[in-house]
Amino acid sequence: MNSKIKKILLKKNKSKIVSLTAYSKNVAKILDKYCDIVLVGDSVANVLYGYKSTKKISLNSIIQHALSVRKGIKNSLLVVDMPNNTYNNNKKALKNAKLVLKQTGCDAIKLESYKDNYKIIKYLVSKKIPVMGHIGYTPQFKKKFRLEGNTENASNSLLKEAKQIEKAGAFSIVLECLTPKAAKKITINLKIPTIGIGSSLHCDGQILVTDDMLGLSGFYPKFVKRYANLNRIIEKATKKYTREVKLKKFPTFKNFLNARKPRK
Repeated sequence: MNSKIKKILLKKNKSKIVSLTAYSKNVAKILDKYCDIVLVGDSVANVLYGYKSTKKISLNSIIQHALSVRKGIKNSLLVVDMPNNTYNNNKKALKNAKLVLKQTGCDAIKLESYKDNYKIIKYLVSKKIPVMGHIGYTPQFKKKFRLEGNTENASNSLLKEAKQIEKAGAFSIVLECLTPKAAKKITINLKIPTIGIGSSLHCDGQILVTDDMLGLSGFYPKFVKRYANLNRIIEKATKKYTREVKLKKFPTFKNFLNARKPRK
């Protein structure tokens, strides 16, 4: 087992797991200093490409972003989302998972839960593919964004689903948009860590889409806390640049000298 995955497993019931998404080297390099897990999420479809659904992103696009992110990662566990329609059956899932691992050098992949596809996780794990699970609101398979686990039957059903994924061999599981009660029940009853997004403090760790957290994406559901407003900062910088260009204050002779220096 990957030593980074072992570290994640050892954090269960001991210290909170910190996770964020990244789609480029520049962002990944910063996150790597603080995060236990960096996820190249299929949320890139919404955040960078402007698609309404995560289903639109292709395997090749995810791989290209993961290649960039890999260059900025040294310490964090790098996980890559398997896009929609890339793991419909064992053969297809194995072929695509191997491709992602080989081309990107990532540490693990993530699959969203749907019906009995925990069996695919079991098959991939048997082939030495490290897998992170994902239950609750799964954007690749569910159209309606809503809180799940509101009733006893619903929370028990989610717990059963999580246990099936754990038994299949996943090393951790994302809980998206679950009630605090359901998230707590699952976290207590699993041996593997739970990573929450919109699922309360009861999870073993938390993940957010970095662009949401930084105020860049324009998507701010209740579970997202904005720790910065980069939209405003970027606009201010762009406005200043525009003014200096028009007033012929940029570029200066100093900028020509700097242009000769190679980019690091």
